[in-house]
This record gives sequence, C-alpha cells and structure tokens, in this order.
Amino acid sequence: MQNKLNGKKIAILVADGFEQVEMTAPRKALEEAGAITQLIAPGINTVKGWKHTDWGDQFDADIRLEKAHANNFDALMLPGGVMNPDKLRMNPDAVTFVKDFVRNGKPIAAICHGPWTLIEAGAVKGRTMTSWPSLKTDLKNAGATWVDEEVVVDNGLITSRNPDDIPAFNRKMIEEFAEGVHRMPQHFAA
Repeated sequence: MQNKLNGKKIAILVADGFEQVEMTAPRKALEEAGAITQLIAPGINTVKGWKHTDWGDQFDADIRLEKAHANNFDALMLPGGVMNPDKLRMNPDAVTFVKDFVRNGKPIAAICHGPWTLIEAGAVKGRTMTSWPSLKTDLKNAGATWVDEEVVVDNGLITSRNPDDIPAFNRKMIEEFAEGVHRMPQHFAA
C-alpha cells in the first residue's frame, strides 16, 4: 500500500481520552501509505491518550481545532475511546468540522466509539455502520443500520468495532481515502 495516498492530507480529530492504539496504528498505516497526517485537538496543544484502563502518552496537536478547516484536508479519521468522542460531540466546532467533511463527500473513518461524533453531526442516517457494541442503539436511533462486522464501508464512510479490527480498518481506510470524494448521503442533515 506504499504511495497509495501520496499527496493526501488526513485530519485526525481527537480530544483527551482517545484510545491510543486507535490513533497511533491507523496514523502509522496512513503515513506508510504516503499520507500527511495532522493531529487536530480542540483548544489545547497536547492531548493525552488512553491505554485500555489507564492514561497513556501525550501527543502534540499539529493544529488547534479552532484554526482547522476541513477544506484543507482530503479525509478525516476519528479514533474511539469513551471520553474522546463524548467530548468532541459536545464541542460545536468539532461537530461543524465533521459536518464539513460529510457535506463535501470526503471519506471518513471512525472506530470504536468514534461514531458518536458522526451521530451528533447528523451524518449516519441511512448508512450501514459498525461500532463498539454499546453504540448500537445510538446508531439505530439516529437512523443507521448497525451490523457486527470487523469493518464496514458505506459510500466513503469506514467504521470498525475495536482495536482487534485495526488491520481490516486500516486496509479499507486507505482504499477509501485513495478513492477520494464520494457522493454526499441523501439524508445528510446539515
């Protein structure tokens, strides 16, 4: 998959408490495929990961969310963790940032609890998705069809359940990000 994403710029949106491996492993795969990744965080210069049951490492944000613009990126990746997407879905700037990717048909990859932010952005209605099992009802209530599979692709939206799914998630994410812009979902509630 080397060079498959040459010249592509990928936004990785996180807040404190993201599941560390769900950011680091996909980021490494994206960079190995030739992408330029930028870690984006709301209002802070460093973010702290979460390693299963305890705090993980600190990472420097490349761009503060308040200064980031979706039109400067080709795709978006949303790691999970419970705290991270819960904070992002309550942040109007984060929700607007995600909406801009959806509105422009840019591919988005979300793993584990990452789809919570997509729900808040009104981006899941009519889509087939997967997630951490506890989001099943949330996704269904927001109009998505939830399935229990390691990776699901629906018109440029890539979702996976948990860290065990990362190899399949990475393969499909790179494939969809390489394809570029997809048709905007009919039911997108911008």
